[in-house]
Amino acid sequence: MPNKLAEEKSPYLLQHAENPVDWYPWGDEAFAKARREDKPIFLSIGYATCHWCHVMAHESFEDEEVAAYLNEHFVAVKVDREERPDIDGVYMSVCQVISGHGGWPLSVFLTPEGLPFFAGTYFPKRARMGMPGFLDLLQEIVRLWREERKKLTETGHKIREVLQQASQGEEAVLEASDLERAFSQLRGAFDPRWGGFGEAPKFPTPHQLTFLLRYHARTGNPAPLGMVEETLMAMRQGGIFDQIGYGFHRYSVDARWLVPHFEKMLYDQALLAMAYLETFQVTGKALYAQVAREIFEYVLRDMTDPHGGFYSAEDADTEGEEGLFYTWTPEEIQAVLPQGEAALVCRYFGVTPRGNFDKGRSVLHVADDPKILAQEAGKAVEDVLELIEKARGALFTHRKTRPAPLKDDKILTAWNGLVAAALAMGYRVLGDPGYLDAAARAVRFVWDTLRDSRGRLYRRFRQGHTAYPGYLDDYAYLGWAFLELYEASFEPAYLEKAVQVHEAMMDLFWNEEKGGFDFTAKDGEQLIVRERDVYDGALPSGNSTALNTLARLAQMTGDGRWEQAADGIVRAFAHEVKRYPRAYTHFLNGYDRLLGPGCEVVLVGSPQDSLFQAMVQVVRRGFRPRTAVVMKPVDASARVLVERLVPFTASMEPVGGRPTAYVCRGRQCDRPVTDPQDVASLLDMAR
Repeated sequence: MPNKLAEEKSPYLLQHAENPVDWYPWGDEAFAKARREDKPIFLSIGYATCHWCHVMAHESFEDEEVAAYLNEHFVAVKVDREERPDIDGVYMSVCQVISGHGGWPLSVFLTPEGLPFFAGTYFPKRARMGMPGFLDLLQEIVRLWREERKKLTETGHKIREVLQQASQGEEAVLEASDLERAFSQLRGAFDPRWGGFGEAPKFPTPHQLTFLLRYHARTGNPAPLGMVEETLMAMRQGGIFDQIGYGFHRYSVDARWLVPHFEKMLYDQALLAMAYLETFQVTGKALYAQVAREIFEYVLRDMTDPHGGFYSAEDADTEGEEGLFYTWTPEEIQAVLPQGEAALVCRYFGVTPRGNFDKGRSVLHVADDPKILAQEAGKAVEDVLELIEKARGALFTHRKTRPAPLKDDKILTAWNGLVAAALAMGYRVLGDPGYLDAAARAVRFVWDTLRDSRGRLYRRFRQGHTAYPGYLDDYAYLGWAFLELYEASFEPAYLEKAVQVHEAMMDLFWNEEKGGFDFTAKDGEQLIVRERDVYDGALPSGNSTALNTLARLAQMTGDGRWEQAADGIVRAFAHEVKRYPRAYTHFLNGYDRLLGPGCEVVLVGSPQDSLFQAMVQVVRRGFRPRTAVVMKPVDASARVLVERLVPFTASMEPVGGRPTAYVCRGRQCDRPVTDPQDVASLLDMAR
């Protein structure tokens, strides 16, 4: 018989709707039941494509013995971390305080008032390999609840005090030398053989790469660029990249990017696409543009809702086996391709009888140099590459006949903002109008569907239903998307929406006492603490993203309130960032822009004018992370809106009736120019 999760829309919660555990969604009903029956709460947090969440569900939550004990002694609550990142963030901090680590599934025990007194992650049903058994743990919690409840409650209060103290920032000043310290820390952790940072498991962490690109641009030091290129090349050749269907998996379980954890997350695609695009801007190397196109091909083909939004993730598991959908044997490839081609393709992708994964299966990766394969086969390199691409298409077609991994088809405002930002950047860098169209459709869907009557954002949409008030990252990432769309299209309506989103973000989330933003709105649900996150993990934090977008918006509009807010974020979190700058690289990207010297460009003219388009191409050439571009159209109605949003453009007019560029560097403006070559010269001087 279904439990109370059956009425939910979250794919993760629905996965547990038929469990024998009497699950409740987070809410008043569960806490009232716990108080009424004097029971502790077992809080389980995960997400639909989490492999170890599936394992714990199979071992414990589908088990009648465990379920009976949970139902008798606890009130069990399930939370989808992607829908409720506020709950996840608070209780993940609890887990890190208690155990020194975190992860998913997240398992927390609470008093009926929500005070946490014990937390961990995955537990097997029975103790093994040094891990306590979940059933044993439940029995011990019940004993403590009966015999030592006062200690548990005191523990809960102490944990809350620790979290509250952690949010009290000390006075500090961020300096340019902190950029150098972040680079030094990354260089110390860099793997010169395989790229990336640290040892296994290896995560992409794209904002570390985009920071290194900015540090290279600021200093001219070639080392950070080399670290970025080594990493991006190794990732594209490794098994962390889906060599057949494109897109990146979540992370690599080894140091060489070979065997991934196979889930695919929407946000990874967006952030990695931006890293490859920016590296293409820096280097001009076509490979990086190609990888960005491959990522977009995957997202637009497999992760796009018919209404324009983007789905959240694809699972690692198929039919209970991780990676089954993505891995191959030589026999499977031979069954799809002609015999002569199959041998070469197996060589290229590293598919062997022994395999490099479970049960003799192989994770495809670039294992051999096409030049060597061509030489041995007596073929031209171009012919070998054409053969491999043709074979890839055949394998992709065959793979579609396999049972597909679960697709988490909920649409999240924040993650859609990231993808829209990446696609808009893709249009600006690569010129494909399909990317601009897709970005525009996504933000239009969010703007039309995921806002309430007051104009406030919702977090999630699925099957016609919206839910949960938007959090800081929903506003920050959507603001990022509107800024990217404006610079890509020069449609002033996007700049107007960017201003609206940032005004709402200030009203709802700005902490007047401490500076910076809280994660939840001022009128949001009160948890045991108010989270103020700045750490840049798998995703850049809301405060880091807001710092970037506020600094950019200040450049675009000349409105001092945005620069003042950006400076307030820096002052609020400087102490935390200075302790270990490497952990805050997206924050430092924003600080890099704020630190300057910046460059503002106003293009005055008509987009239909070929000379104007030549100027646009000049402005978009190369990598200019501290440059902001505004267009003032000659059309009367559009220019009124631009002059309202960007008042300093009011006196900027075409010179001699020709498209004109006004370039300001380091808060000083040069004379207006009408020749694209002069624009290029001024921009080169601004580097």
